[in-house]
Amino acid sequence: MIRFIGITEEHRLEKQFSIENLNFKKYKRFWVDFDAPTEEEAKCLADIFHFHPLAIEDCINKVLQRPKLDYYDDHTFFITHTVREEDKEILKDELDFFVGENFIVTFHLHSSKEVSQVWDQIVNQENVDQFGSLHVFYKILDKSVDNYFPIINSIEDKLDEIEENTYNKPMNNLLNELFKTRYLLLNLMHTVNPMRDLLYRMLNSHRLSDIINRKEYFSDIYDHLLKLSDLVMSNREITADIRENYLSINSHQTNNVMKFLTIMTSIFAPLTLIAGIYGMNFKHMPELSWEYGYGYALILMGIIGLSMFLLFKKKGWF
Repeated sequence: MIRFIGITEEHRLEKQFSIENLNFKKYKRFWVDFDAPTEEEAKCLADIFHFHPLAIEDCINKVLQRPKLDYYDDHTFFITHTVREEDKEILKDELDFFVGENFIVTFHLHSSKEVSQVWDQIVNQENVDQFGSLHVFYKILDKSVDNYFPIINSIEDKLDEIEENTYNKPMNNLLNELFKTRYLLLNLMHTVNPMRDLLYRMLNSHRLSDIINRKEYFSDIYDHLLKLSDLVMSNREITADIRENYLSINSHQTNNVMKFLTIMTSIFAPLTLIAGIYGMNFKHMPELSWEYGYGYALILMGIIGLSMFLLFKKKGWF
């Protein structure tokens, strides 16, 4: 689907859902959104707007591109990422911008919640003079970054649940959940950090004078990305700490079990020796003919076992 918003010379806002045979010169400013376009609709990037083939290739390529910006004669091309949580997974979508002095073209292969929100705001706003290419670009970028925070907050809640183990889940299940959470953080980090680098490059580029003139707005987005980057890194460190704690507890429990089994084996070893000697059934064994030999053997075994138990307890092994 392709949709169009334009501001005429008479300060009227017009909407269209087709850009074929549209006279762009009658509009002071306009926004064209390619929302999950078909192959035929995507050809408009070259046939109508005559954008650079490499930029068009980046747009229609289904492989996710790294956030970046490229300079062209009358516009700047931006690749950004949006994120959404679906089925306990973080999915990344590419959102591309062609930003010129009096126009902006957005392109995304999947429907974008952020673009739709800004679109509705522009359509419903009374002051059409606020509508501009950088204004739209900033609004979409700001909402895209703001939508990162609920995801990182849900990950933090999940880490608290794993750490406290309120539902007394087995350790193996907790470790599986921890590794999944760590993977989500890694996936998020691969989006946040490139977006942070992109904003840094935008703010320090001498060729983007319009953005520099509105530096305070884009600096605010950059600050949010810095905070997100710190949150992701700190939570990854927390996952590492929780993992080490669980592995230490598991190792400690294993050592206790092994120590208990070793002590029990040590206690029963001499008893097994005595039982083995008198269980050989040799014909000439003088103790076998004792009237109270069985009782004496049991008493001896009991004394040895009790003595060893008291010795181990004294050493603190119990």
